[in-house]
Amino acid sequence: MLLTGSVLAADSSYGYQHEVENPGFYAMVGDLVIARPLLLGATAIGAAAFVVSLPFTALAGNTKEAGQELVVRPGRETFVRCLGCTRSGYGRKQQDERR
Repeated sequence: MLLTGSVLAADSSYGYQHEVENPGFYAMVGDLVIARPLLLGATAIGAAAFVVSLPFTALAGNTKEAGQELVVRPGRETFVRCLGCTRSGYGRKQQDERR
């Protein structure tokens, strides 16, 4: 009984890692239907907030940081992340090459 539990624990951790790198059908559909539209909205709202805050960030000298956090970061998660993946990048192939 104890040996079976440790084998199941090892398999479940391996399965989780496998799901993160190779998302399944439901992860891809959920990402396409729910996450991507929300991230696209966040990108649009962030761009509008960046334009509104531009005079203040320019005076403060942190325009680059504001643009990075309000526009680039949500845009990267929306358009660069592979479908169903949890990490941004150009796809699983490039992520495997970086390791």
